[in-house]
Amino acid sequence: MEPAQMQPPKTHNHIELSFEIDSDLYELYIALLSQEGIEYFLEEDRKLLAYISETAWNEEKEQSIRTLLKENFGAVPHYTATFIADRNWNAEWEANLQPVEVSDRFLIVQQQKDYTPKPGQIVITINPKMSFGTGYHATTRLMLRQMGELDLADKKIMDIGTGTGVLAIAARKLGNTNPILAFDNNSWSAENALENVEENDAPDIRVELLDAEEELAANLQEGYDMVLANINKNVIDRILPVIHRYAPKAQVLLSGILVYDEPWLKQLIKRLGYRVTKCIYEEEWLSALIEPGN
Repeated sequence: MEPAQMQPPKTHNHIELSFEIDSDLYELYIALLSQEGIEYFLEEDRKLLAYISETAWNEEKEQSIRTLLKENFGAVPHYTATFIADRNWNAEWEANLQPVEVSDRFLIVQQQKDYTPKPGQIVITINPKMSFGTGYHATTRLMLRQMGELDLADKKIMDIGTGTGVLAIAARKLGNTNPILAFDNNSWSAENALENVEENDAPDIRVELLDAEEELAANLQEGYDMVLANINKNVIDRILPVIHRYAPKAQVLLSGILVYDEPWLKQLIKRLGYRVTKCIYEEEWLSALIEPGN
């Protein structure tokens, strides 16, 4: 596998936003805050920790987050914003993560953690930094369950917002034989995805640091017939028309969408001329496999 061509990493310093909320609101808060570009979260007892790069944090961003929360909940919960210097996030994750059985088809484990897979179960080793895609989030599990039922052998696959690289790695382990492009707009994620690709001996996965919205059209013109996108509603709203235009025959597997937004998704799909092949659900999330209509 050729090494990924990546830009120099940006600062890994973050602002930690600590929200004092009930745990039954965590999933909804994560979905809303993801719309503001926050991708990293930790759940504690009655406290949700959200991490945003210090370069993205300013008065305008804070006000935008406050407005979003007030519009959805009627008030802004108590929270604190604390500067967090770059540190060994891996060590903190490793202290808490356990093997995740996604389905009878997939088991996600960490390096050096004990595990016993079921007969025939595909094992993916993920050593996350702050990247999204540990298997602990419902949207990752939904994507993997959908992929496990598809014939991906001959597909040319693009993985948008790859996070830990878990979906691209899964595609390779499911028998895909074509080069895969996996990219993220966060340097930390791109670095981590590359590490996990190497850890899993998954060849021909090109990991790039790219902006999905700015550079998607050019990359789609390389010719893809399967696009994986476990991102969020706002980004999907902007990039699905681009995918439809530049890869009109491609199947698209989506997640990162709340069940409450299913009517919106169906409208978008209908407007673009797609049809839903399969939609599955877990907790408050859904994953939809869509393809061009007849």
